[in-house]
Amino acid sequence: MTADRALARPAAKSISSRKADPRKAGPGNVSPRNVFQIVSYLQYPLMLVALAYAAKPAVTGLDGILDDANYALLYMGIGIGLSSLQDPTRTQNEISRKVWQNPRKGMLMLWILALYAFGMIAAGLLGSYLSSTSAIHQLSLGLFSVGLGMIGLLKTAIEMFEHHRLDKKPADALHPAQEKEA
Repeated sequence: MTADRALARPAAKSISSRKADPRKAGPGNVSPRNVFQIVSYLQYPLMLVALAYAAKPAVTGLDGILDDANYALLYMGIGIGLSSLQDPTRTQNEISRKVWQNPRKGMLMLWILALYAFGMIAAGLLGSYLSSTSAIHQLSLGLFSVGLGMIGLLKTAIEMFEHHRLDKKPADALHPAQEKEA
């Protein structure tokens, strides 16, 4: 290599000057959105713990069933809350993509989530207020926890619905699968 070519070669870009692609994970792409997306995957082990607590009375007997149900509800509420950290611009699967793209199905899903979330919160607060035993009081707080997790999920569902619905997007913003059909 001649001295002229060595001098003419552009300097390599530093890592900090590279543009990070928000859709690709990796060490050079540490954005808050990707960090939250990764943290949202903690929902799965928490849901497994909730499932274990729910199944425990079937294996060990019914002693302490209310405590196990309370723990199942608490872990489920935290797991559902963590699912709200996922990136609302991505869909999990083809079925959810079809639901959020359709204005009627998306709105129906939002209403179902809202009724379920506020119903769990109301049942938890009412049960906590009216309970005469400590076990029922704790179970009511578990219901309240699930309701709070559902509120977070509802917020993410609203963002997904706004981002994916086709009636608010231009025609050229079709999903690649729909472009093949057109």
